Amino acid sequence: MQTTSSHLLRNTLALTLALCAGLLGWVENAVAARIKEVASVQGVRSNSLTGYGLVVGLDGTGDQTTQAPYTGQSLTAMLQQFGVMLPPGITMQPRNIAAVMVTASLPAFAQPGQQLDINVSSVGNAKSLRGGTLISTPLRGADGQVYAMAQGNLIVGGAGASAGGSKVQINHLSAGRIPAGASVERSVATPLQNGDFIQLDLNAADYNTARAVALAINRAKGAGVAQAVDGRVVRVRAPSNPDERVSFLADMENLPLELSDPAARIVINARTGSVVMNQAVTLSPCAVAHGSLSVTISSTPVVSQPNAFSGGQTTVTEKTDISIKQEPGSLIQLPAGVKLAEVVKALNSLGATPQDLLAILQAMKSAGALNAELEVI
Repeated sequence: MQTTSSHLLRNTLALTLALCAGLLGWVENAVAARIKEVASVQGVRSNSLTGYGLVVGLDGTGDQTTQAPYTGQSLTAMLQQFGVMLPPGITMQPRNIAAVMVTASLPAFAQPGQQLDINVSSVGNAKSLRGGTLISTPLRGADGQVYAMAQGNLIVGGAGASAGGSKVQINHLSAGRIPAGASVERSVATPLQNGDFIQLDLNAADYNTARAVALAINRAKGAGVAQAVDGRVVRVRAPSNPDERVSFLADMENLPLELSDPAARIVINARTGSVVMNQAVTLSPCAVAHGSLSVTISSTPVVSQPNAFSGGQTTVTEKTDISIKQEPGSLIQLPAGVKLAEVVKALNSLGATPQDLLAILQAMKSAGALNAELEVI
C-alpha cells in the first residue's frame, strides 16, 4: 500500500511539473503583453466598504442571543427606530435573526444609483444564513462616511440538515452573497483629471519593464511624453481636456510591450506541497541522496483481571510499541539543466513526493546548485 501511494504521489508531481512546463511554454509563444496588464493609473482604484447589519427570516438557524447578546441589542435598537419600545426587563430570544458583517468593493468612477455585489458573513453563532433577508445596512468607507446602502435576499451556496445528533452539511452555510445587493449613494473623486501628468504604477518593480513602458508610449505618442522615474513608476504627460485624456489613456493602455524574461523564481506552498517554477529556472550539476524516516507509535490497551475472591480491582494499562523505519536513499547525480523541461526531468528522477521535494529544493539552493529564488507561501 505504501509503495502504491508513493507511486501515485510521484505521478502527481510529474504531471504537475509537466503542466507548469507546458503552460510556461505557451506563455513564451503568446502575443506580447499590453501596458494595461503590467501597470495601472495611480488613483484609479477600488475602495473597501464595510457594514454591520441583521439578517432576518431564518428558519430557526439564527444566533443564540444568550451567547451572542449583541444580536438582541441590535434588534432592540432597530425596533426603536420604527417606534417599537419594549417594556423594561424584557429580553428577546429570537432564533430567526443573525448579526452579520457586510463587505463590498466600491469600484473607481462608481456613481450614485449604481448597483454593487455584496458579501454577507455571520459574526455570531448562527447555524445557517440560508433563506435569510438582509435588512437595510449602511456601508461605510475608511473615513467613516456612508457610500452605499445594502439590502436583499441572500444566496447561500450550501445546504444542511441535522436530527437526533446527526448532521449533514454541504459547503459553507454561515456566509452568502447578494448580487446587486447594494446601491451607491456617494461617489469617490479620483485625481485622474488633476494636473498635466498622470502616473503609471507597475504591478511589480522591474527596471526593464519601466523602460519598456516608457519607450512604447514615446514611440506611439511622441518623444518625451513618458519618463521612467524608477523601477515601478512611469510619469506620462497627458492632454488636459477630459475627453482627450480618456482617449489618450484608451490608446496608451493597449500599446504592446516586449518584455524580457522574468527573474528565476520557485514558489513553494508548504501547506499543500505545491511547487511552481517559471521558465528562467536553471540547474547546476549536483548529486542528491534522499531517504525517508518514519516513526510509528502504537498503543494497545491491556486489561488486568484479578482472580475471584482475591479482593483486587480490574485495571487497564497500555502497552506501547515504538518502531523506527528508514528507507534507503541512493546518491543520484543530476545533470545541468538550462531549460525548464530539463529541470523537470531531473527533479522527477529523484522519485520524491511533493512534500519531500520542498526540503530537497531548499537544500539544493543552499548548495548553490539551484539558480533561482525560493519563495515559501
